[in-house]
Amino acid sequence: MGQLLAPEPAGQGQAPLRIYYFHTMATKATGKNPAASKASAPKAASSSTSKASTASKGAAANGKSAAQDDSAVPARRAASAVQPILNQQENAPRALQRFGTVSQRLPIGLNEQVRLQSVEMLNQLLADTICLRDMYKKHHWQVVGPTFYQLHLLYDKHYEEQSELVDSVAERIQILGGIALAMGADVAEATNVPRPPRDREEAPVQVSRLLQAHEIILKQCHDYASRADDAGDDGTNDLIVSELVRTNEMQVWFLSEHLVDTPLVRS
Repeated sequence: MGQLLAPEPAGQGQAPLRIYYFHTMATKATGKNPAASKASAPKAASSSTSKASTASKGAAANGKSAAQDDSAVPARRAASAVQPILNQQENAPRALQRFGTVSQRLPIGLNEQVRLQSVEMLNQLLADTICLRDMYKKHHWQVVGPTFYQLHLLYDKHYEEQSELVDSVAERIQILGGIALAMGADVAEATNVPRPPRDREEAPVQVSRLLQAHEIILKQCHDYASRADDAGDDGTNDLIVSELVRTNEMQVWFLSEHLVDTPLVRS
């Protein structure tokens, strides 16, 4: 380390001796320029901080990238999970249950023979009720004449009531362990109700066709209710009497009164 000497007068253009001597001795002892060391220290610190920051950013980027990769896996799985599997009917396995059979899935206290008989009767009523329901809708659309408004509304009201009967009968079939008829082609093959023409017919003809279909169903209901009662199938008996018979009889009444020939203005 340099020694501090007493200052001497400096000549013109000459630095004080002690400052020059101190600087020279310090440089010789350390081999470094103190001023340069002081200047380079902030640079070194800044460089270290920059390297640490770069490493930190790199680690964060790598972590973020890994997190993104990990989150992409469930996203791909989720996208795959919502993709519908189409055309499975082309290689479908055998049917779960064949039409015309009954299963013992529900413990309702009825043996197989009783349930099979009730399912056959109810499927016949189902097919006929579906045809009657659809005939009501056909006439609802096509009716014309002086009684258009009244019949247009009445046909639609009866259509809704018949739709409820269709659902009740079909569900009873399923409860008994059977298979309910559903498709139009199958219904057309099974029904006893005559098929009406595609043409538009007069209102009295429409009403007469509906009354014929009601009578077919009611005759079957009386027979089937008695057979269900004899077999001990109280649920089927109650459905036929309480819902089908009562609803069809009420609709017959409302329809039949439209065919009574009475004067409109003068007796």
